[in-house]
Amino acid sequence: MGSVVWTATLALLGLNGAYLWQMVRFRGAWERQVALGEEVKKKPLAIEVAVAATEASRASGENETPGFSIIVAARNEADNLPHLLHDLQRQKPISGGVELIIVDDHSTDNTANIVSQAEQDLPFPVRLVRLAQLPGAPTGKKAAVQAALQVARAPWVLLTDADCRVPAGWVQAYAELAAADATARFISGPILLTGTGWLATLQGLELAGLVGVGAASIGLNRPTMCNGANLAYRRADFFAVNGYQGNEAVPSGDDEFLLHKLHATFPGSIRFLAQEAALVRTAAQPTVHQLLRQRVRWASKWRHYQTAAPQRLAVLVLLSNLTFPVGVGLWGVGVASGVGLLSAWALKLLADILFLRPVLRFLGQPQWLWWVPVLQLAYGPYALATGLLGLRGSYEWKDRRLGAK
Repeated sequence: MGSVVWTATLALLGLNGAYLWQMVRFRGAWERQVALGEEVKKKPLAIEVAVAATEASRASGENETPGFSIIVAARNEADNLPHLLHDLQRQKPISGGVELIIVDDHSTDNTANIVSQAEQDLPFPVRLVRLAQLPGAPTGKKAAVQAALQVARAPWVLLTDADCRVPAGWVQAYAELAAADATARFISGPILLTGTGWLATLQGLELAGLVGVGAASIGLNRPTMCNGANLAYRRADFFAVNGYQGNEAVPSGDDEFLLHKLHATFPGSIRFLAQEAALVRTAAQPTVHQLLRQRVRWASKWRHYQTAAPQRLAVLVLLSNLTFPVGVGLWGVGVASGVGLLSAWALKLLADILFLRPVLRFLGQPQWLWWVPVLQLAYGPYALATGLLGLRGSYEWKDRRLGAK
């Protein structure tokens, strides 16, 4: 075996060896997050006492500040919004109660009328904010969140998307963690993709990995990612770090840019809520075309990261996923060993299975583990393509052309 073959083979093995080491660390951090979630569930007494005090104050006619302001940005979500409103109506009580703020982002369907009806039907305050009626008629999720924060009254805000479904204990799970941990300032929650068929399964498996990595990196005090469909933070802290200032021109990133800012300003204050009661569900993209549009939107923010941890992780994951297709090419021209290539692929497969196994068990989808080899074979070219398209900064979403012109 020539020196060039040795060098190429060792490079493939070394890269995936580093990836395996990182996934073993992440698995340990994930399992600690789940254990912490169980500990919080065992401390419900403070919440029960606070709820009882809230009910007493309401009986006496006091106008108490809500415990959480739920914020939902909606654009043409008339089909999905009623399901979310039904879920919110079933929420378990928390100290101070909740208020709901829905921001209509220039919808052309019946979204606003549905919210207006909800103001009459729901047992807590509901407020509709229309971006079209604000000065400058701003657009996009960042504008929607900022508009909601201007009118929110609670010390904590809890965000989800209009096309999501939330369990009855969703708000209560966040309230329990906020009450149990006075140092928490930003709480990220888990997401599960729903749907049937191979495409939905592969999407769900991919997102499970992202959820797991996000939780593990938070556990290691190096937060990298989260999902804007399930997170909470202190309202005052948004303004303390000047909100989205510095990344206003990037349409996406309303979640992760804020995560990175808060971690930099308040180190050690980021938490992950690893509880089934906090698990938010949303439907997978129905077609490959829509999936790619969504993933390009996600990828468009990567080049704007200001912190090193998510950048290093993104590079490691991309290179590791490219080892198989690149290795096949090198083997085909006689530059890499076939045995070395298979060994490198086995290291990558072992790393993903070791890490994803407990994550999928938590999400209630252990059968998805059988799809890991399939996803691994396709993921390298897929990740490279979406990453390169994301670098353009231009994409279509919600019937809008966004990003660079």
